[in-house]
This record gives sequence, structure tokens and C-alpha cells, in this order.
Amino acid sequence: MLDCAVVGAGVFGSWTALRLRESGRSAALVEAFGPGNSKSSSGGSSRVIRMGYGADEIYTRWSMRSLAAWKQLPGFFQHKGVLWTARRGHPYGEATLQTFRKLDVPHEVLSADDVRRRYPALRFEEEIIGIFEPESGALLANQAVAAVTREAARIGVEVVEGTVVPFPEEGRLERVVTGDGRAIEAQEFIFACGPWLPKLFPQAVGRRIRVTRQPIFYFDAPDIAMPVWIDFTDPRGAYTIPPLAGKSFKLALDRHGPPFDPDSGSRSVTAEETAAARAFLAERFPALRDASVVETEVCQYESTSSGDFLLDHHPAMPNVWLVGGGSGHGFKHGPAVGEYVASLIGGAGGEPRFSWASKLEVAARRVY
Repeated sequence: MLDCAVVGAGVFGSWTALRLRESGRSAALVEAFGPGNSKSSSGGSSRVIRMGYGADEIYTRWSMRSLAAWKQLPGFFQHKGVLWTARRGHPYGEATLQTFRKLDVPHEVLSADDVRRRYPALRFEEEIIGIFEPESGALLANQAVAAVTREAARIGVEVVEGTVVPFPEEGRLERVVTGDGRAIEAQEFIFACGPWLPKLFPQAVGRRIRVTRQPIFYFDAPDIAMPVWIDFTDPRGAYTIPPLAGKSFKLALDRHGPPFDPDSGSRSVTAEETAAARAFLAERFPALRDASVVETEVCQYESTSSGDFLLDHHPAMPNVWLVGGGSGHGFKHGPAVGEYVASLIGGAGGEPRFSWASKLEVAARRVY
């Protein structure tokens, strides 16, 4: 019998399996569609890694620790820098600056003129400030998850391909069984299933995690001179990632879309979604008004009520752990999540904001 079985080889699951094995515990990592697959919330080519989280100091600290871990996997961290833009006096921007000063996070505060001079492709009509994180950037998402899984396998984690068959949501779990009949027995079970977590645990998770559709666009803009950019000046919200790893200029409107089923939902963008992306691009990057859409993706967020992660025991299954609720910002934190979950299973106390009890069925998002 294994010490631990981790179900789901996304960014949370792969790092958790790796950290468990590094701590001396035997572990299996079960994955249905492959590490970082296109259906998962860890799929796609890139993710932002930034330190800015307003007053939520815990996430800034976790980002700092995680960045150091990502850098130990050569080639997957792309050192592009991260630019934030916000209206002067914006509460989130001001709180971010206070946290940066407290934790000695390298940063620059840019005036509107500074932003215009450095990044002439970017246009604002309103008065803004910029916050630049010179040590941050982007991660090659699906490639990095595959690399973490390979490293876990190298040090002894058993990687199992298969879909876990549903089981009663009560009492102690003795084993999970895959669709081809393989049984995996363990002392502890960690479910890091991303958008499938509400499906596998309808009673405990159910409406506490909402899965939503998130369209992504890649525009033909090979000469754009920009770092990673996050916009807080507009209620639509958006981020962009410059061309990297063979991909074009990435744009996503960082809003919560309609409900989405990771198994049956359409992965094609709609005309309305394309029009919204084009309108935003034309407003902020006028030179790209007529840029061609080279590629699109549809991924999903699996969000908790607050945007805080869910990292806790199942309330009715004493040896089952729920690890999810990345809420659209979780990918960068994979190394810290893995470390935290391994410590929980080792008997360490938990952070209340990550508890199951803190997850409500009514959205009241406060973490971005």
C-alpha cells in the first residue's frame, strides 16, 4: 500500500506528488488525459507569474517562493517582467505597493509619461500609474507541468494513466479504481482534479467551486515590444503575454465567463468573444487594430467564492484531501501549494482561508 495517491497531474497535483516523494513518502500520480493537457486548467502554452496581490501578503510570499522553485527547472520561466497599470489611487495598486515595500519585492513605480515612453504601443486616455515587476514574467505552462511530472517519476512517483471511477462520498477511502479496472490503494488520497473536482465530489465541493469558460486569443504581432501586462484600469480586466515559445501575442479578458463543463463544453471561441477581444485590443493597442487572430483556446477557471484556494480535508472523508480552486490565478503557486499540502498531510496546521469551511456557495471574490 502506498502512503499517498494524488489524482490529477495538473500544476497542483504534479507539484504535490513531487513534494510528497521528496519528503520520503511513497506516492502515485493518477492522470486521465496527460500532464498539462488541453482540457485541464493547467493546459495552454503560458501563464503569468507575478508578485502583486494587493494586501494579500500570503500570495505574494507564495509567489516569491514559487518563482525560486520554477527557476530550478531551466527554460520554463520566461524573464519578461510584469507591468501593472491602474488609475492613480486605485486601492489594489496602492495595497500592492505597500506589500512590495514591506516584503522587499523589486519594483518600479511609473508615471503615465513613463509608461507612454517605455511602451509606445500601449495607449491610455485616462491618467494612470504603472507598477513594474522586473523579476517576474511568464511560465511555459503545459511544458512545465510535464517536466514536473517527469521529475516526480524520476525520483520514484508511480505515474498511472487512467480516469478514476466515481465512489461513495463518505467514510474512509481505501482505494481508487481506474476505468480499466486498476485499483490503487493508499493511506491518504489527494484530489487535485481542477474543473473535475465538483463532479467527483458533488456534496462537499459542488457549488463551492464554479467552473467558467475563459477564451484566449493569439494575435499576429511579432514586433510588439511589451513585458507581460495586467490592466486594472478597466472593469473588463485583461492581461497580455508577449510572443514566446512559438506563440503569438496573447490576450485574455480576465473576467468570469459562463458556466462550463470540461468534458462536453465547446472549445471554440464565439463571434461575440472575438469581437470583445478585438475591441479591447484596438482600444489599448491601436496599431494592432487589424491584427489577424492566429490561434484561439478555451480554458476554464475553477473559482471558489473568495478566490482563495481550497486546500483541506474532505469534511466527511478523513483520509481524503481536496486541492483545487485555483480561481484563475493558481498556476504560478504550484510549488508552494505542493509544499503546503505535503506539510498538511504531515500534520502541520492549516491556513484558515484555505479551509473547506471558508468556501461559500455565493460568490464574493476578493483575491485576484
